[in-house]
Amino acid sequence: MSNTSETEENNMSLCANCGKGEEAGINLKTCTACKLVKYCSRECQIAHRPQHKKECRKRAAELHDEKLFKQPPPNEDCPICMIRLPTLGKGQTYKVCCGKIICSGCEYAPVCDHEGNQVDNICPFCRSSPPHSAEEMIKRYEKRRVEMNDATAIYNHGCNYSEGRYGLPQNDAKALELYHRAAGLGSADAYYGIGIAYHIGRGVEVDEKKAIHYWELASMRGHVMARHNLGCYEGQAGNMDRAMRHYSISAKAGYKNALNGVHTLYSHGYATKDDYAKALHSYQAYVDEIKSEQRDEAAAAREVFHYY
Repeated sequence: MSNTSETEENNMSLCANCGKGEEAGINLKTCTACKLVKYCSRECQIAHRPQHKKECRKRAAELHDEKLFKQPPPNEDCPICMIRLPTLGKGQTYKVCCGKIICSGCEYAPVCDHEGNQVDNICPFCRSSPPHSAEEMIKRYEKRRVEMNDATAIYNHGCNYSEGRYGLPQNDAKALELYHRAAGLGSADAYYGIGIAYHIGRGVEVDEKKAIHYWELASMRGHVMARHNLGCYEGQAGNMDRAMRHYSISAKAGYKNALNGVHTLYSHGYATKDDYAKALHSYQAYVDEIKSEQRDEAAAAREVFHYY
């Protein structure tokens, strides 16, 4: 072990302010922002703040960026065809009957019974009949899925209130309440929706800092449009390197507008030809992974099923 490593290890076993160590029976607590130092008490942390603040902020920003710019894992596979689900919302459908998300191809394809006879108007996964009225749709959301803490259902139900669907009153406050609940359960869409609310002032005062905060949370969970928005924001702020990183991650995850963002940076001299080639290659690799004849047939039949 190097002398530097030994010094860092020793520093982490002592209070950064008073020097008391864990061997004295004191329970030291790590600085939650930078993870670099420990303190024996709140008083010592406050006393040490003036000399630690600059280093703490720098390291906290580095740790934040490590999480922010990490490529999120890909979407899960469609539970029917077992091909990776598209990133775009039009490429997938949520089924309120069983809580499954299936691809546009499987949603469009004919469903047959065990004798090979085509059966209309049933869920391709669980074979349940669809809701026959707006009232039944809302009942399925609230009684079957929302009460089960289904994050996707809770977010979708928030959208129902936001847009006044299925006979519900348009209610931004109720929508945001459901978005926050879904976000707490890990929904990237919900974090994105909260960010949009703060961006345009829907149900809340316009607050760009909060919009960016929630888009960052959505991005870290794989939301490509939130990631693209961050790229646009960084580009407008003149932070072209950060914009490039956001666009590249979003393009690799399948968002064509982000690929166009990389091309814009390249055409204005803020990215290299190799940068654009890599982004284009990663986007095409995504398309190759999600393409199928069944999905292409669905997209050709209905614009709503276009999936890339």
